[in-house]
Amino acid sequence: MFRKSLTALTLAAVAPLASAQSVKLCVFDVIGANGDFYNMVKDYALEMKGHGVDFDLKPYTDEGVAVGDFNAGQCDAVAATDLRTRPFNRFTGTISAVGALPTYDDLKTLLATLAQPKAAPLMKQNGYEVLGIIPAGAGYLFVNDRSIDTAGELAGKRMATLDYQKDAIHMVNFVKATVVPSDITNFAGKFNNGSVDTAYAPAFAYEALELYKGIGDKGGVVDYPLAQLTLQIIARDDVLSDEQAQQSRDVAWAMFPQAMDLIHGQEKAIPEDKWIRIPEKDIRGYQEMFRQNRLEMRDGVNGAPDVYDPKMLGLMSKIRCASNPAASECTAANRE
Repeated sequence: MFRKSLTALTLAAVAPLASAQSVKLCVFDVIGANGDFYNMVKDYALEMKGHGVDFDLKPYTDEGVAVGDFNAGQCDAVAATDLRTRPFNRFTGTISAVGALPTYDDLKTLLATLAQPKAAPLMKQNGYEVLGIIPAGAGYLFVNDRSIDTAGELAGKRMATLDYQKDAIHMVNFVKATVVPSDITNFAGKFNNGSVDTAYAPAFAYEALELYKGIGDKGGVVDYPLAQLTLQIIARDDVLSDEQAQQSRDVAWAMFPQAMDLIHGQEKAIPEDKWIRIPEKDIRGYQEMFRQNRLEMRDGVNGAPDVYDPKMLGLMSKIRCASNPAASECTAANRE
């Protein structure tokens, strides 16, 4: 009798897993299956099993190939940076707008807001749905010469620029630097071998992509977040039910502390003497320069690409002004 009861309990326990919906998920991590972000997506997938979704993960070291396979229908969902997922959802793809979230506290406020059920309609666009957003770290400017510490010093410098990142190309042209078209697989090599003077990446690239080689003895990392990069999980909007999609966003939001622990560790791994600290007065100037560029890229004026979502820019402006109400932008006539 006891053996029969035990068997019945065991079958009951595995039944939910057996009936779990299987979803193929292409996952980008520049390191592949051994990368920190791939492992974070594994944790996310494990949590989602409890909600009846069984993600089948496939690692990619080339982000373009991962998104291409998703577009070709070889995956039901894709996990990639918002730089690549912007075509699926312009609203969440605008999170990485240049200079829009100066602090991780601002990013936390934003992601907490987007994880709420009332934000669910904004997660759907063009037949796709955002299932979760996880921080990937602030993007910093890596330079091979410490004298490159102001926007003026960038004039004429060669900058590795992702050829599909239209906002970055616009900014590079704005500061009169030279765009060197690159992609996620080769920008680090170009910086490390001296083909370019600067590169833009989160702190993890210092060790993982060996950007310390490009920095050498004379370079450094400019201590100002140019943008907040995120890993976004995108699926066709018929893959999960509305309830499961919201549960997925809840799971991803709950991983914020785990992601930030990882990011802080990566930033602390960069030696103190490699950081280039810039004066507060210069920071204020950069913030206004970035804001003017965001307005141009919201409205598609002055030769700027029309890439930023007005609603997201407005939301991030409210968050910045709540944390820093004395900022001049908060009373500007052309506030975002």
